[in-house]
Amino acid sequence: MAIRIQESIQPAVEKEGCELVHVQYLAEGAGSLVRVFIDKEGGVNLQDCQKVSRQIGVLLDVEDLIPHGYTLEVSSPGLERPLFKVGDYQRYAGCEIRLITNEKVGDQRKFKGVLKGIAAETIELECKHETFRISLHNVRKANLVYHF
Repeated sequence: MAIRIQESIQPAVEKEGCELVHVQYLAEGAGSLVRVFIDKEGGVNLQDCQKVSRQIGVLLDVEDLIPHGYTLEVSSPGLERPLFKVGDYQRYAGCEIRLITNEKVGDQRKFKGVLKGIAAETIELECKHETFRISLHNVRKANLVYHF
């Protein structure tokens, strides 16, 4: 369902000058939650979220993609932005990230290090002077590390 929603709303998000970072769809009985993360150069503000929310709310209702009640949340991905797509890993090369894998790489599943880049859907991550190559398909969760 999240993929269908993403495909449907992407043009509306881009029309508002934003990037569609990720869509989550959580079915919860009679009601569901649609969580949409957007971003743009310089970051998004409350007005951006409100404009995008109005646009995609109407679109979801007109296309009747969700046949029952739902709650729509539109927000920034935050300071510790999650990484989902190949483009995210390319854009944030050189940044520190935290990554959790589905299956062990070496003898671990949790990593924190500098993202060196991605090629052929293999992430290169430097952790404490050791380089790990991790398949994008093995990533359970990855996000930027923000230093306060």
